[in-house]
Amino acid sequence: MDPVTQGLVGASAAFLFSDSEKARPAALTGALSAMAADLDIFIASPSDPLLNIEMHRQFTHSLLFIPAGALLVSVVLYLFLKKRLNFRQLYIYSFAGFSTAGLLDACTSYGTQLLWPFADTRIAWSVISIFDPLVTAGLILFVVPALIKKKKRFAYMSLGWLTLFLLYGLLQQQRAESAAERLADSRSHSPTEWVVKPTLGNQILWRVNYKQGGKIYTDAIRTGIFSGIRIYEGESSDEVNPQSEYKNIEGTTLYRDLLRFEALSDGYLVRHPERPDVIGDARFSMLPTSITPLWGIEADTTLTGRHAPFLYFRDSGQEVRNEYLRMLTHN
Repeated sequence: MDPVTQGLVGASAAFLFSDSEKARPAALTGALSAMAADLDIFIASPSDPLLNIEMHRQFTHSLLFIPAGALLVSVVLYLFLKKRLNFRQLYIYSFAGFSTAGLLDACTSYGTQLLWPFADTRIAWSVISIFDPLVTAGLILFVVPALIKKKKRFAYMSLGWLTLFLLYGLLQQQRAESAAERLADSRSHSPTEWVVKPTLGNQILWRVNYKQGGKIYTDAIRTGIFSGIRIYEGESSDEVNPQSEYKNIEGTTLYRDLLRFEALSDGYLVRHPERPDVIGDARFSMLPTSITPLWGIEADTTLTGRHAPFLYFRDSGQEVRNEYLRMLTHN
């Protein structure tokens, strides 16, 4: 989730463990602790572009790391808040805030290694977008009076608001998946795995990816509350299998990077339609009906000894925005 939402949820969680006298420093501690988990974005290597992506939402978001993460945050914050909170209180509030970070991120679609180091699985429940202004606005609406009036009931309301949206997202996801199954059946397809996730900023327009016959398909499904289900059929592309297509460079740095990126993309690899040397993650595009990847790595087989460059392909022009809004608003 975005840092603001993370902070508001962490503040609410810590608020519940405080008394009215300590409510505000407790909320501040919880907010900073929840956001601290995302400091992993600074773990990077100029020579290895994939390291930053691998480390994001890895050990700092693990359930096992919560006690250690809370301790580190407590040590730092003690330097600034020791006149307001003792170390025991700081740790309790930091623990409450830090505990929300990984779980909240796992509700989005990027993938979070909650079970690290026991498993490298990136858990993505995909019931809420990484940024949803309606969710964030509701949290602000409850957290602000909680801080002003120092009343726990507002903190409960803020977490209740979040829970309501997560449950609503789960319902919408199931509706989108059911529609996707009917669409696949109409094509005489029988996929065994799906990626069904909300598009940016809403829980109405969903992106669906599935594999069938060596191809990856993408479609958009609008799960309107009153207008019912609407399907926007999208594009497809050949699936890329690095083990077979790049077997001749096995053992090289580039080959290992292709396998790393395959793991990060959960196996949903396609070539960029305008850059055949770029292998992209088919799960993410600017439009939910487009197979053109939002990011990918350059597989230059003439430079197999170097790490693959990581590239972004963001096209937020007027035409793309209009098409997205057309699908979202059902116009």
